[in-house]
Amino acid sequence: MEWFRRMMDAVEYMENHMDESIDIEEVAKVSYSSTFHFQRMFHMLTGSTVAEYIRKRKLTLAAQELAATAIKVLDVALKYGYNTPESFSKAFRKVHGISPSAAREQGTKLKAHPRISFQLSLKGEKDMDYRIVERDAFKVVGKGLRVTTKDGENFKRVPKFWQESYQNGVCDKICSICGETPILGICMNDFCNEEFTYMIAAEKPDGFKDKDMSEIEIPASTWAIFESVGPVPGSIQKVWERIFSEWFPSTGFEHADAPELEVYSKGNTDAEDYYCEVWIPIVKK
Repeated sequence: MEWFRRMMDAVEYMENHMDESIDIEEVAKVSYSSTFHFQRMFHMLTGSTVAEYIRKRKLTLAAQELAATAIKVLDVALKYGYNTPESFSKAFRKVHGISPSAAREQGTKLKAHPRISFQLSLKGEKDMDYRIVERDAFKVVGKGLRVTTKDGENFKRVPKFWQESYQNGVCDKICSICGETPILGICMNDFCNEEFTYMIAAEKPDGFKDKDMSEIEIPASTWAIFESVGPVPGSIQKVWERIFSEWFPSTGFEHADAPELEVYSKGNTDAEDYYCEVWIPIVKK
């Protein structure tokens, strides 16, 4: 499949440039994807960010060189993009648990983060129902949080952000703004340095003003809308996983340059029949 070849080409490009400074925008170009779409697809498929994968692969190769050759630690550090022995040693210890010089000792245990290989998996045990709609631009107001995707931290921090917002009254205030319309969880398309902004928001009513609320405009887009039924966050996180691991690879669409929306209806979010939606901005390949 085309998506499979594109992702493998991107991995091949990264592997061939591990001893250089790798620009994620250039990697995305190899996959014929936008930078945002490639990073989101890579993260959802592997559980690792592109930057994290590159970092761990470089340190794996660095450890192999130190263990098998007489190359100087400084030369290895410079080869894999570390300007000082101190920064290299800190990163090396974080991955391997030992200093770079200790990697030379016989019998030392080292961590190996293998090259990623994408494999086709024919599932089909459950259909994915979706619909496509077009919508004009609209404004939203709410509260945002900068979260990291490193080590899957966003899957822990976002639910905690919702919990905190219910406790401190933010969600009540946003619900009073949206009235009968759904409350929104917005994944902004500002992915940078393994971080993005998540926002709890409501559509902005005409004439509404509140200096304590952030305001953004969601651009006019074509949306693929997926249903989620069941307690959150578990049910909606499963939908996210299937969108990127099953739906995108099997369709002729890719991610558009716009935020992603979680659309939460009123009701008990712990209920087995709780209904919400994921809105993904799309373009035809």
